[in-house]
Amino acid sequence: MIIVPARVKVSIIYIMRHLSVGARLKLERRQVSRLLKAYRTEGPAGLISKRRGRSSNRRKPEAVRTKALSMIRERYWDFGPTLAAEKLREMHQITLGREALRLWMIEAGIWDDRKQRKQVHQPRHRRECIGELVRVEHQQGALRSTIFKPPMLAAIVDDATSRLMHLQFVESESTFAYFPCDPRLP
Repeated sequence: MIIVPARVKVSIIYIMRHLSVGARLKLERRQVSRLLKAYRTEGPAGLISKRRGRSSNRRKPEAVRTKALSMIRERYWDFGPTLAAEKLREMHQITLGREALRLWMIEAGIWDDRKQRKQVHQPRHRRECIGELVRVEHQQGALRSTIFKPPMLAAIVDDATSRLMHLQFVESESTFAYFPCDPRLP
C-alpha cells in the first residue's frame, strides 16, 4: 500500500477540478487527462513514469564504451574529457559527447571530478631580511559620510618580521598614494 501525502491529494483534486492547471505545469490538456486516468486506475503510482529504472534509448552500446575507454587508457590517459572526445572523433571515428565521456572516465577511475582533485598550494616562505619584501595594507575609515570621503590608513608591514614600518593617512588606494608612505623612497 502506498501512503499518499496530503499535498498529492490536494494537487490531484485541484487537477480534477481545473484542467487549466496543465498550463501551470506546462502540460497539454491531453497529458493532464492521461495523468488523471492513470491516477484513478493505479493511484499515486500511476503518476510515476513507466520508464523509471530503465536505460535510455540514446544510450551508447557497451562495446563502444569499452573500446573508447581502452583507447583512452592506451593513448590519451593524460587528456581531459573534452580533448579525449575530440581525439576519439578525429583519429578513431568514435563520436561521443564530452559529458558522457567525462562520466565514463570518472566511473572508470581515469578522470577525477573537480571536487575530488587535490589542489597543491605551495607555501610562500617569509623573507629572511628586514625590508626585503613589504606589503601595503589599508583600512577604510569607520566614518561614512556623503559630504566628504574619509581618508584611508595605509600601513607598510615588513614580511620578514610582520613589523609595522610606516603608517600614514592617504586619500585613495593607489600606487601614487602609497609612494609617500615608503620611507625608502626619496
